[in-house]
Amino acid sequence: MDTVATVAHRIPEVIGRLAALGVQPAGPPFLKYNVIDMARQLEIEAGVPVAGAVVADGDLFSGVLPAGRFATYTHVGGPDGLIGANALLLDWAAAAGLHWDMVPSQDGDRWGCRTENYLTDPRIQPDTSTWETELAFRLAD
Repeated sequence: MDTVATVAHRIPEVIGRLAALGVQPAGPPFLKYNVIDMARQLEIEAGVPVAGAVVADGDLFSGVLPAGRFATYTHVGGPDGLIGANALLLDWAAAAGLHWDMVPSQDGDRWGCRTENYLTDPRIQPDTSTWETELAFRLAD
């Protein structure tokens, strides 16, 4: 959990590297949570949607978010409220009998697709109490 901010703070770097390649973002930046073990470690990617593939450059690479059914929740407020927002979405889905595209593994819960999409640009809106973050978790087929 201590490294989430470190990964999130790389988003401006990713946007800058894309700009240097002449590639414009096609949507809001996001974090993609691949593996979650809250007690030990997380496997996270920082991403920015683009219209087409980007040539790999160091740790910059192209990927594709999978299609499918997603449960979403939009959190309004600062990053400190995201743990509660995640719990709200997880609890809601459990109560509704929904199942995630997720399998337990020895490294933690491996997700088919679980993102936090940052809908508010902090350069334009510095007031964190108004920030919007969409949680999007893929449902099992």
